[in-house]
Amino acid sequence: MTPPAPASASARAGDLERKQVVAASRAIILVGNPNVGKSALFGALTGKYVTVSNYPGTTVEVTRGSATIEGRPWHVMDTPGTNNLIPMSEDEQVTRDILLTERGYAAVQVCDAKNLRRGLLLATQLAEAEIPFTLALNMADEAASRGFRIDVERLSRELGVDVVPTVAVQRQGLAALQQRIDAGGRASPFRPRYDAAIEGALAELAPLMPKGGMGPRALAVMALVGDESLRPHLVAHVSEADLSRIDAVRRSVAARYPESLRFVVARQRLAAADRLHDAVVTRGGASASSGFARKLGAWSTHPLWGIPILAAVLYAAYEFVGVLGAGTLVDFLENTVFAEYLVPWVTAAVRLLAPDGRFESFLVGPPGPDPQLHDGILIGKYGVVSMGLSYGIAIVLPIVTTFFIAFSILEDSGYLPRLAVMLNKVFKRMGLNGKAVLPMVLGLGCDTMATMTARIMETRKERVIVTLLLALGVPCSAQMAVIFAMTSKLPVAATVWFGATVVLVLFLVGWLAAKVLPGRGSDFMLELPPLRVPQAGNIAVKTLARIEWYLREALPLFVVGTLILYVLDRFGGLGFLERAAAPLVVGVLNLPKEAAAAFILGFLRRDYAAAGLFLHYQPFMEAGGLTRSMQIEIVVALVTITLFIPCIANFFMILKERGWKTGVAMMGFIVPFAFGVGAVVNQLMRWLY
Repeated sequence: MTPPAPASASARAGDLERKQVVAASRAIILVGNPNVGKSALFGALTGKYVTVSNYPGTTVEVTRGSATIEGRPWHVMDTPGTNNLIPMSEDEQVTRDILLTERGYAAVQVCDAKNLRRGLLLATQLAEAEIPFTLALNMADEAASRGFRIDVERLSRELGVDVVPTVAVQRQGLAALQQRIDAGGRASPFRPRYDAAIEGALAELAPLMPKGGMGPRALAVMALVGDESLRPHLVAHVSEADLSRIDAVRRSVAARYPESLRFVVARQRLAAADRLHDAVVTRGGASASSGFARKLGAWSTHPLWGIPILAAVLYAAYEFVGVLGAGTLVDFLENTVFAEYLVPWVTAAVRLLAPDGRFESFLVGPPGPDPQLHDGILIGKYGVVSMGLSYGIAIVLPIVTTFFIAFSILEDSGYLPRLAVMLNKVFKRMGLNGKAVLPMVLGLGCDTMATMTARIMETRKERVIVTLLLALGVPCSAQMAVIFAMTSKLPVAATVWFGATVVLVLFLVGWLAAKVLPGRGSDFMLELPPLRVPQAGNIAVKTLARIEWYLREALPLFVVGTLILYVLDRFGGLGFLERAAAPLVVGVLNLPKEAAAAFILGFLRRDYAAAGLFLHYQPFMEAGGLTRSMQIEIVVALVTITLFIPCIANFFMILKERGWKTGVAMMGFIVPFAFGVGAVVNQLMRWLY
């Protein structure tokens, strides 16, 4: 198997590869439909958690790891979920190309046992491609609870490969599967049969196909239906004359059917999978809990009954993240842990260990009643401990943690795909579809991570719109923490002004982008997984992995941002920037001149800008002395910063994912647009509020 290439992978993937991958002469490739538990099986085989998602399409990147099976090392690759080896999306093409180009591997197809028909449709393609594989019937417990009885032995005989029932999240069937893997998979003799015209064309095209990788019949099918993603492979390995012959055969056969050849082949292959399915599956009675889960799942996507369920979910999320995370936990960490213990302890330790007056003054400032008003680099107004770590750990971390727990529960329960169905019509107005709900909701945790998941959108136009909306108006959890803190001191009417403005702007920009941007949208087809009780182990490891990412990638930026603030403050840079931005910030937005520094630092981290504003207004909020003018200022500032340029990490991710031209164009639109909306809100509120 081709070894991983850390230099070409993302930094996160590179770290993962360096941690987990060891040299191994034997390799396993996991392949399967989206949302069948491939990532869970990957974790069970390698002992390393990567991602266990209940949302179709979560496994966007190829993930690698190492496993020890029967005492021998194996290289394990988890591919993006796919429904077809004739790709219709970027993810499906990645999986097809891996199977086409890798050599000497043992494939394991992971199949959802309660949706066997879909799995068999892919199995017939693996058989046609002559790829040796073992079939893992995952979620076998849920299939049984729903009354599905699968004749495993007959299915194995019909396909001619090993078939193993598994429950990956509970490691059931893992030992049997490892034994089959170690024995080596078998190429299935099963072949879906097509009508005479197509079979005749395949017989003519197969000898022209290049040797190696997939079998010639499968390549002939791809060539016959006009799979453009295969064209470079054929051009590299097939003569010009044979290419012309392939095109001529395809045109001749296509003229026989009113539908596209891709559709005709898919329909006839599905019929073969259906016959196989009906031969091995019988249906008995479902359990009571399974029946209730199905009813609840149906209600959650109903146009009427889905609304109270959504409201209940949002209320529970608000109580958990907004009240517990942003309220109780933030108060305890900020006012007790940092203010009463950590900051005084660091101050006392420095004064004890560094009695030299100048050094002591540099670190924690001169003695005084309020150490956070000093100008020390550790303790002070812009101190690393008193400001940087205080914001990063005391204010942001509790919000991030509670949000990631809530998001993991929604993932594992199967509710997120139903939310996608509920909101599909809304997203349609913005040129998107319900799949966009995943990056949008994940953006409330981290816009940088969410920008990566925009890959699940099938067309470039959709990916650009999602990226734009994330950068423009979806506040991350760190920023949400400060927004919660500031809006909690505002009247309800002012909070409504803020929320309604951001939602309205998001909708209008999305609607206009759908009209202006070239390209097309995609159809919304989504497999709904069953609702199930979230697994505590899955939630724990997912949350810990995401918190680790936050501490490793985001927290250092708080320290860097604080140091930049400290240097700018000491050398007069903040004053210069404030004066330079004053005409815009003070004259147009009617904000205090200190807000200029917050906007400038917002590019380092968008939440940092909100935190800077929070610092400015905090004394008035705590004293209950916010005037009407201050309330308007806070709303205008929050609107402008929420719509302002994303943080530097998100900006780099946009450049990486969408290209520098698109990234720069987005920034060129967002910055003046954010200030323009802020100016309009300022004028409207002073007339109407």
